[in-house]
Amino acid sequence: MNDSKFIAIALEEARLGFEEGGIPIGAVLVSSEGKILGRGRNQRVQEGVPILHGETSALANAGNLHHSLYKGATMYTTLSPCDMCTGACLLFGISRVVIAENKNFVGGEAYLKQRGVEVVVLDHAECTELMERFIRERPELWSDDVGGKPKK
Repeated sequence: MNDSKFIAIALEEARLGFEEGGIPIGAVLVSSEGKILGRGRNQRVQEGVPILHGETSALANAGNLHHSLYKGATMYTTLSPCDMCTGACLLFGISRVVIAENKNFVGGEAYLKQRGVEVVVLDHAECTELMERFIRERPELWSDDVGGKPKK
């Protein structure tokens, strides 16, 4: 699997979200064969839907897939997944989660690992910088989205 390629697509989604005035988190769901099943971005601000995070957006955009397509799939996300998105990955049986960065927020990585999901953290500088810029420019929105102060 080409992690760099798919994280670059998730970053495109994050940038779109940032340009739209939203929270810059993007995600891409990729099958075990390397086919993009769905891609999305956090749109809770743009759409006024509090559960429309990057990962849930990618899952929604994938449509109603047969459960077998999620087995062996990878969720690529620009930021460590929150508890809700962690749960969604587990619910759908996604077996691998690739995280661009977890310096600005650490979500449910330990729980994913505990449940047998392979977790890869890339320490992607561009994703880290985009989130840092967002946190600097919109701290109130950042705190509202993660339910508290950012972890640094």
